[in-house]
Amino acid sequence: MELPFDNYQLAVAFGVLLLFLIFRNIILKIIFKLARKLADKTETKLDDEIIDTIENPIKNAILVIGIYVSLHIAQIHIEFVYTLLKTLIIIIMFWIFYNAIGVFKQSILATVQRSNFELATEISELLIKVFRFFIVAIGAVAILEQWDINISTFVASLGIGGLAFALAAKDTVANFFGGVMIFADRSFRIGDWIKGGGVEGIVEEINIRSTKIRTFEKSLITVPNASLANGPIENFSRRGIRRISMRIGLTYSTSVEQIETIVEQIRQMLQNRDDIDQQTIFIYFDEFADSSLSIFCYFFTNTSVWGDYLSIREKVNLEIIKIVEANGGSFAFPSQSIYFENELPIKKD
Repeated sequence: MELPFDNYQLAVAFGVLLLFLIFRNIILKIIFKLARKLADKTETKLDDEIIDTIENPIKNAILVIGIYVSLHIAQIHIEFVYTLLKTLIIIIMFWIFYNAIGVFKQSILATVQRSNFELATEISELLIKVFRFFIVAIGAVAILEQWDINISTFVASLGIGGLAFALAAKDTVANFFGGVMIFADRSFRIGDWIKGGGVEGIVEEINIRSTKIRTFEKSLITVPNASLANGPIENFSRRGIRRISMRIGLTYSTSVEQIETIVEQIRQMLQNRDDIDQQTIFIYFDEFADSSLSIFCYFFTNTSVWGDYLSIREKVNLEIIKIVEANGGSFAFPSQSIYFENELPIKKD
């Protein structure tokens, strides 16, 4: 007994859909398993990441294509369903492109780093965000076209609110160009200790709109790029060294020989330390203060990292105490001496 033509078409359509499902669940599983074995034999991880990126989208694409072909064979013409299936295909295709940007992230980073650009990591992140934005934008346009939405008419219809939108977005635009200026000027990079925009701390993230700074109180502050770009930025990490300026007060009972020895030994101690910058070391007895004989100390550590700087300063202070004590000196403290004159005797008549 022969099946009616419509039933025959439905049977064929169902069989085609079944074949697509079999191909999706069995054959593709074998293909990707073989591909992973071949990828494991290579030294690079790029091929493994590519397989991970395309595996799920391809499986979903095969299912959607199978449904589309089956409906076409069965001559089931529902315009909404066909448009929906085409939309899903477009989404899957741009899904692959979107994820591929992440796969080639290291390649983009290596390309930018070859230019010896100081903000290579930040520029790479910005490029990745820009690429992904354009992929999403192009995909959205393609989807709208499938639903017969005229993009030019849609954009033109926004003209009524264009002025209001421009006014609302002016800060965003200013922050964007502020971010461009930060990248161009190379003012700072992630991990730098900076002071700018009324905030001081460590830079944790730089993007096209704002910069995130972790303060020393562990607060995370988001600063608009426009505020940073339009004001002075002090980058403590760029200087590489950090100043120590202090005075050592010795009592007035300290002899000349003791002062000369203490000054010379402090100078030698600093010259023998690897963590002290040797280009600038000033140790001099330069002042008769109110309560002390003052020794001026001015030098720099070889690091600007706050914790390391404090550690070096502590060690230097302890060495200075040892030198003063070893030479029989004493540290002075604010004091006053009051002298009373003897009263003249009162003569009595």
